[in-house]
Amino acid sequence: MAGFRALAREVRNPRNSTALRRTSLRKCLERFAPYGHRATWHHLCSRAGLAPDDRGPDPARLIIALEELEEARAVWLAYEAEFAERRRREKHDGIRQPSAIDEWHRRTWGGCDIVPCATPLHHPTARLADVLRRMIAAMESGPGDGCPVCSQGPLEWHDDLERYPLSGPVCTGCGVVVPLPVLTPEALSMARRPQFERRYAGV
Repeated sequence: MAGFRALAREVRNPRNSTALRRTSLRKCLERFAPYGHRATWHHLCSRAGLAPDDRGPDPARLIIALEELEEARAVWLAYEAEFAERRRREKHDGIRQPSAIDEWHRRTWGGCDIVPCATPLHHPTARLADVLRRMIAAMESGPGDGCPVCSQGPLEWHDDLERYPLSGPVCTGCGVVVPLPVLTPEALSMARRPQFERRYAGV
């Protein structure tokens, strides 16, 4: 099975048909898809000016999408290397119990669903690398009161998400499912409030 870099070379290869280059880009998302496969594809298409269902897109636009994906992957690989080194030091010092950040990282190892989106069509508009930097910074700085990606939209708790996590606070501004460790108890309580109000409105 081809790895990410081999697939990226196929996207860049001008001797390949446009259809094959597009397919290779889609397969890159099986190796690295920060928002999940469908949401990451829609994001890249939106940023590069591609139609998601176009089977014969402009190859130059495929390269634009690939370069954004590669930039984000470089950010994530650097973080994973730093994380692995930190855990080695902690284990050497006798710290075996994983933290909440460690648990988040364990579930995102490999680069899929790092910042999952509740729906494929609602995702941040910023570059993928910038979104990952913001989420990593939030994880390293401790709990906050709002969305670490856009800092704008209010959070709303959902119990009906399509994949892991099956429930959690969703930013109504940028669409990401915010990891619990980056939010204070007060922020989580505020996110759940609309749900409780709807549930007990008729009581």
